[in-house]
Amino acid sequence: MSKVPEWIVQHPAGKVKLAIADIDGVLRGKYVSIEKFEGVAENGFGFCDVVFGWDMNDAAYDNSVFTGWHTGYPDTLVQLDMATIRKIPWENGVPFVLGDCAIQENGAHFICPRQLLKKITAECYSSGFAPFFSQEFEWFNFEETPQTIEEKNFTNLKPLTPGMFGYSLLRSSYRNDFMEALFSQLAQFDVPLEGLHTETGPGVYEAAIAYAEIMDAADRAVLFKTAVKEIASKLGITATFMAKISESLPGCSGHVHQSLWNADKTINLFYDEQEPDHMSGLMRSYIAGQLKCLPEILPMVAPTVNSYKRLVEGAWAPTTLTWAVDNRTVALRSLPAGKKSCRLETRVVGSDTNPYLAMAACLAAGLYGIKNKLSLGQPPTKGSGYSEKQYGVLPANLGEATSIMKKSALAKELFGENFVAHFTATREWEWKQYAKAVTDWEKRRYFEII
Repeated sequence: MSKVPEWIVQHPAGKVKLAIADIDGVLRGKYVSIEKFEGVAENGFGFCDVVFGWDMNDAAYDNSVFTGWHTGYPDTLVQLDMATIRKIPWENGVPFVLGDCAIQENGAHFICPRQLLKKITAECYSSGFAPFFSQEFEWFNFEETPQTIEEKNFTNLKPLTPGMFGYSLLRSSYRNDFMEALFSQLAQFDVPLEGLHTETGPGVYEAAIAYAEIMDAADRAVLFKTAVKEIASKLGITATFMAKISESLPGCSGHVHQSLWNADKTINLFYDEQEPDHMSGLMRSYIAGQLKCLPEILPMVAPTVNSYKRLVEGAWAPTTLTWAVDNRTVALRSLPAGKKSCRLETRVVGSDTNPYLAMAACLAAGLYGIKNKLSLGQPPTKGSGYSEKQYGVLPANLGEATSIMKKSALAKELFGENFVAHFTATREWEWKQYAKAVTDWEKRRYFEII
């Protein structure tokens, strides 16, 4: 019997949209006919492995062992996950399906972000825990098109609204058509939101995606970023998920919320009503694991050069290896209020992350703490986390962070040598592109006076 639902076979569009996430979390894909889809739904399809051999601007890596000119960029087998089928409401209900690299001898699955998260998730379930996650995003919106942005050379762009209007009902009503489109169409796309509001900054929105088991949560987060951009474009708006758009404005976060439940998903194992702060021993070990691992896996939650422009003091993003209960200046914010809502918020994560890798990093680090029975000996931060540097600070830039991860035995233990080698090579490439670029800052500083 065909794996393809009858409604897809009968869909008047006559096509299906397929996608796979690359190392940066960018969705790469294609449309296929219904006839073609009936075959690939069962057997998968070949997709050029260059999607793991080039950067987000389609420039081929010169340091990739897995694929490159030396391999001829062959196809890799992509297996579709039929559980991810949904309709695209802003494309007249065209069917959409996510996939990932099938397990094969060529080893593509070792570097596929979605496959990596599957691997970490399986380890979690085998340990008796059900992981529930969610990601929230902040992003800037501009009344621009790709063409006008290019014409303006990415300068003097018109924000959707002016001024600093965090949580503003006034500003959210200004482009209520956009707010309404996001809330309703994302829900129809099976990316339900718990909340949507303006954040501080011109044209900044923040959305919290509904909690779900980790694979669903990651799929939703990946689809959210692309969906927001597509919905925005229909209304003459361009959305950006850069971590830091301007040195004078706050950065954009992609905080990951997480909790572990028992195997039948009825009890939140992070909550202990007998403890004064309601944090269980399991949650404490999970937090200890993240504090231990974060410095060695930071590129997975801060993957771009721009990520580190956000991680500066006094800009609503953490800079130190700290934790506390309900404190927005620390790296790890514990929220143990209730039996169902008790969770950890990892605040290092920016909006520019690949959700599959960010969630894999958070979960693997937390499980490391549980597996190794790490004790949360570090006391919670009182007051500002920016000044509490005695427990360590985060690496200052992508080059430094990548060098640490590349040499880390811990990173290789968590994610495997093949993934670490490929991923750090891609981050080295990203750093090299930045290092050779001449910036506007350099011209303004040196052009006349030096």
